[in-house]
Parts: sequence; C-alpha cells; structure tokens
Amino acid sequence: MATTLAEVLRHFGPALLAQRQAQGRELTPGQARAWAAITRCRTPALGGQMLRCDDCGAEQWRWHSCRNRHCPQCQTRQREAWRRARGAELLNVPYCHLVFTLPHELNPLAAVRPRWVYDTLLDTVASTLSAFAADPKWLGGIPAFTLVLHTWSQDLRRHLHVHALMACGALSSNDQGQPVWQPPRRSPTFLFPVRALSQVWRGRFIDALQQAEAGGRLRDPQGKSPELPLQALRSKPWVVYAKTPLAGPAAVLDYLSRYTHRTAIGNERLLGIHGHDVHFRTRINRKHGQDNAEDGGARSRVTKLGGAQFIERLLQHVVPRGFKRIRHYGLLSPAAKTARLDTARAALGMPQANPAVAEEVAQFMRRVAGFDIAACTHCGRGCWQAAGCVVPMRAGSAEPCGPAARGPP
Repeated sequence: MATTLAEVLRHFGPALLAQRQAQGRELTPGQARAWAAITRCRTPALGGQMLRCDDCGAEQWRWHSCRNRHCPQCQTRQREAWRRARGAELLNVPYCHLVFTLPHELNPLAAVRPRWVYDTLLDTVASTLSAFAADPKWLGGIPAFTLVLHTWSQDLRRHLHVHALMACGALSSNDQGQPVWQPPRRSPTFLFPVRALSQVWRGRFIDALQQAEAGGRLRDPQGKSPELPLQALRSKPWVVYAKTPLAGPAAVLDYLSRYTHRTAIGNERLLGIHGHDVHFRTRINRKHGQDNAEDGGARSRVTKLGGAQFIERLLQHVVPRGFKRIRHYGLLSPAAKTARLDTARAALGMPQANPAVAEEVAQFMRRVAGFDIAACTHCGRGCWQAAGCVVPMRAGSAEPCGPAARGPP
C-alpha cells in the first residue's frame, strides 16, 4: 500500500512535537491547522456517510475530505474546479510562462517574516510586469497575467519563486481612442527581455526591503532587526526565466492548472518509510544537476530524509492564514475583470463569453474522477444510497462533536 503524507506525520509526529515543545518551538496556528487537517482527512475524524447499494446491498463508508490547501489528497478536485472557472477568462492569443526566483540570501528573512516576503515578492513581480507592459517600447497597454507563489524545491528546501502566465499582448487604444489589441512589438511570442526584467525587479524589491527595514516592519518576534545582505543582493543577478510560449486556450489552461494547486509534495512522490527515514522521489535538472521543482523533462532520483527533518522542511511551506498564493492582474484584476475582458474580446474579434453554466455535482465528479461515483463498485448495477452518517469529531477529541453518530435509519 502506498505511503501517504498523513502516515508520515502520524509516524514521526509525536516525537517531533515533543522535541519542539521541549525547545519552546511550538507550531504556528497555521502549521497546527494544516497538520490536523492532513492527518484527519478522509478518516472518521471528519465524519462521513455509510453508503448502501440499492441492488446488491453492499456497504461502504465515504469519509469527508479536509479541503485544506496544504493537503495533497484534496487538490485534484479543487484544481479542476478552479480550472473550470478560469476557462472563460482566456484570450485567443499565445501565452508566455515566466519564473521569478528570489535569491536564497532572503530565506532567513522569509523564515521569520513570511507574509511580508511573500507579499513583496508578488507585488514587485506584478509591478515590474505591469510597467514593462505599459511601456510603448514593448506593448503600451494593459496586460493580462496570473501569478502563483511556490516556496519549495523538489527536496522541500525553501526556494521562493513565482510563476507568471501572461498573455502575449495588451489592451491598448489607437489614435482615435478606440480599444485595440496590441501584440508584442518584436514577435508574436516575445514579451520582454529577461535581463531587463531581472534588473528592474531587483531594484524594486531592494527598495521595498530598505523601506520596510527603516519602518521597523522586519523585526522578529523578539523585536530584533534582521541583518540584510544588501551588498550580496545588489551584486548578484536575480533569476528570471522565460519558458516556451504556449498557443491555444486549452493548452494554456491545462498548463497553468498544474501549478495553481500544487502542494510542496504529493503522495505520489512518497516511496515509503524505512526505519527513521522517509524515501521520496525528486526530479533533477539535467542541465544544471540541481533540484528543479518544475522541469518536466528532468530525470529522477530517490531522496532520503530523516522523518523529523522531512516534517520540519514540510512545515516551512505552510503559508500564513488568509494569504492568497494565486493572484490576477491587469485585465484579470477582480475590480474590472468583466468589462476589460469584454473589451479585449471585442478587440480580438472573439465571441463574448457565455454565462458559466454550473455542472451538476455528479457530472463534475464523474468527469474529474473518471467514473460514476454513484455506481456500486461491487455489482456494477446498483447505485449507492445514504444509509447513515457520522458527524465530525472535535480536534484532539475521541468523541464526535454535535449529535451522536447516527447509524442507518
């Protein structure tokens, strides 16, 4: 049977939590919530339904999922729902994928002030792309792009980077003031030079860093100001990478959905618990010989980490509560998305999007899961019918919360 992340937490967690408590290193509220959700997901702790086939009488329990964004068991359905909602927002133009990677010298600051670092990373990337798009030298208009924050490498080290998926072009206006779609100046699929992007982005982030330091917003919980490696940050290039442009809305949507709801590690990469170690699969960049979280053409290897070290690395990727890892800008900005997209479609000669027609839950699940979830898996003839339920338990309690567990009526 395949190893799951929940099993790793249950196996090595008690010893690690006792050690952290002795050292005065309690979990943050967000880490505690994510831990509890992952270990309780699809277990009796979250409640569920007893299902009985109306033909053969077979019975099975279907336990509820936690829906926590750090749980690898819950992301497939959420990703598909997100993908379905975004389908009407894509334009019939090529799209470019860019990756902005924050220097590792800022990892210590991210450990104590994650929200500030993550927000500033996304904000400076967004302002840089928007400024380049507004420049008549490149586009001279309003762009359309989505940013997704990732904080990990394949071996779960801290590796802060942002994926940007951007339409190749922008909504502009002609000499008569009429809206037009402006394609890239150099070629249909070339947006901006990555070296120039890197320099501008670096300057914006360092300026924000210095202002925050002067305002005392970077102090740790003990009130100590961090030592910022400004000289190293200014002297080294900041990595911006542009991937091969994508053509066609379907390919773009499929590509982006791979990144939006990805967790630091999925159950499919876990190979097992062996003694005090966790074995899992990682990909290696062929060109550089380094771990690369996104290189689909890289070869793989087996990585071994002690159970406690594995969990410690995992915990650093729990984002602060309420933090939005996926953000939309320009034409996709929520404040004016509908009107701007309608104008862009008209400029491109595209038909206006029809109002989204919501799928029935059963139809959606049939498409996502690849089979009819209502069909009995034992006889193949009957359908599952609810025959009883168990309500969720309180966290840390062995008893269900609310009314007592109910059996078949």
